[in-house]
Amino acid sequence: MDAAQNHRGLHCLQITDLSVIRGGNSILEHVSLHIHCGGLTAVIGRNGAGKSTLLRAILGELPHTGCIEFSGHDGKKVPQLRMGYVPQALTLDPGSPATVYDMVLSLTSRWPAFLPRRRRDRERIYTHLARFNAAGLLDRPLGGLSGGELQRVLLAAATLPRPDVLILDEPVSGVDQAGLSLFYDLLGRLKLTDDMVILLVSHDLDYVRRCADQVILLDRTLEMAGPPDRVFASEAFARCFGREKGEFPYA
Repeated sequence: MDAAQNHRGLHCLQITDLSVIRGGNSILEHVSLHIHCGGLTAVIGRNGAGKSTLLRAILGELPHTGCIEFSGHDGKKVPQLRMGYVPQALTLDPGSPATVYDMVLSLTSRWPAFLPRRRRDRERIYTHLARFNAAGLLDRPLGGLSGGELQRVLLAAATLPRPDVLILDEPVSGVDQAGLSLFYDLLGRLKLTDDMVILLVSHDLDYVRRCADQVILLDRTLEMAGPPDRVFASEAFARCFGREKGEFPYA
């Protein structure tokens, strides 16, 4: 067993009084969260609720007030977080000759992709892609991948090496049903085998209710956080999604 798995859940991402103001407008106000490793935490809310803003603040892409800290197994703060990120979509030139190998190498190594390929890099990337049902895509041009194939490759790249925090911003938007099911299956395996914070923004409320360990409900501030059934049955959920309390049509 990986040594880190002996300490599953003992390290966490702690967000204290986080606020984001842009152009004089308050986008996110006074959000405080405690997110443990070893589980899937889903962020939900209506459009414009601040979900992507929260992710971008954690990634360091937006200035914010408040504090974002990561505590290691020993309880001490980790000064430099390793972040993995899977975006909603990636715009690619369909005529580009760049391959899956080229992209993953450029994201996970300082060795330039245009130099002769090193056998150890190829073996390392092939072995890692195999975890994501993507080893056969190694030499495929990026522009020739389906939406589901590309998202699996991006998930593989985001977890090499294993990050402290894996952030996924609507990663299956536009992916067909088969690709969606496979992506969710891979995400479930990651939760069980890789001890890290997994933070997912999703509009797929059925998946969130069935598979998330913790749900964060945002509406420009933290409305509620807790187990899915408790959040989905709450007045805050009904207010944010315009339903009667306890009503959930996706069940």
